[in-house]
Amino acid sequence: MQERYRILILGASYGSLLGAKLALAGHAVTLVCLPAEADLINANGAIVRMPVKGRSDLVEINSKTLPGKLVATAPAGVRPEDFDLIALAMQEPQYRGVRDLLDAVARSRKPCMSIMNMPPLPYLARIPGIDVESCKPAYADASVWASFDPATMTLCSPDPQAFRPPDQPVNVLQVRLPTNFKVARFVDDTSTAMLRRLEAEIEASRFPTDAGPIELPVKLKVHDSVFVPLAKWAMLIAGNYRCVEQDAMRPIREAVHSDLEATRAVYDWVVALCVGLGAAPGDLVPFEKYANAALSLQSPSSAARALAAGATHIERVDKLVQSIAARRGERNATLDRTVELVEHWLANNRRKAAA
Repeated sequence: MQERYRILILGASYGSLLGAKLALAGHAVTLVCLPAEADLINANGAIVRMPVKGRSDLVEINSKTLPGKLVATAPAGVRPEDFDLIALAMQEPQYRGVRDLLDAVARSRKPCMSIMNMPPLPYLARIPGIDVESCKPAYADASVWASFDPATMTLCSPDPQAFRPPDQPVNVLQVRLPTNFKVARFVDDTSTAMLRRLEAEIEASRFPTDAGPIELPVKLKVHDSVFVPLAKWAMLIAGNYRCVEQDAMRPIREAVHSDLEATRAVYDWVVALCVGLGAAPGDLVPFEKYANAALSLQSPSSAARALAAGATHIERVDKLVQSIAARRGERNATLDRTVELVEHWLANNRRKAAA
């Protein structure tokens, strides 16, 4: 029997989804989160509820019942060098609050897999044609990434849609859209082989139910192209950030389908930008597939909800894509308007926070 991997995940929201899948495959997972959250997870387990094809009810996974081990801890005292793989599952602005731990992760030179919407700067450095320096203003604090070697960093597209139900404890995560995590290979073959083993073992794992073992959705898919995780950019720009309006937020479904041709135009523009950087069309997601998936997304995006709740910083993929395009002499009026609206909300929120 192969030895199980030890995997550290920074962030317990999306992190609990990936962590549950890894623990189901038999591996040892440590989630880094707030102390009260860690106490709740260690006492009651990380609970993930997800839809499964052919079932009318949600399947509930409790990490305490899985073949592997899942524990949670506060950031203090975590030793990145004790782990085989480190996953970054917090939102980009949050890393300012765990700067010391993130620097220790970088100095450990352990393979690091980000599952943020906002790609870490060291990952962008792996993509020919992107000027990393010009991207820095899109980040809440670009300096937190300074110690990383791009060779140790990869990116995993957080395509599954999940949320914490507001009426449930914080150890509960509910999956709305059970799509796959798509991760690019590492620079070196040894770290990539670890990803491929995890991919195979998650694929082979089965979850016990009263009706017998079942296959669960949300897999890990490993790709050779560094551009595959960037397929999320077109979705974010065409849907998630377009939830933000002047005075209110709208659901992703409405942002996409209220004017489908306008959505298609900005989606195709982002796809063309990625192809211009070197992506193959097959690395990206056809618009029709995305538009169909968006029909089930009847709430505003997490970025829009955060702005509506008064957030003073969010992940700025909108600003990042605008910056990368500008360096290539390209602009898009719809994206420019989206950036303006996000800036408007952030400015208002910062004024209120300072009052």
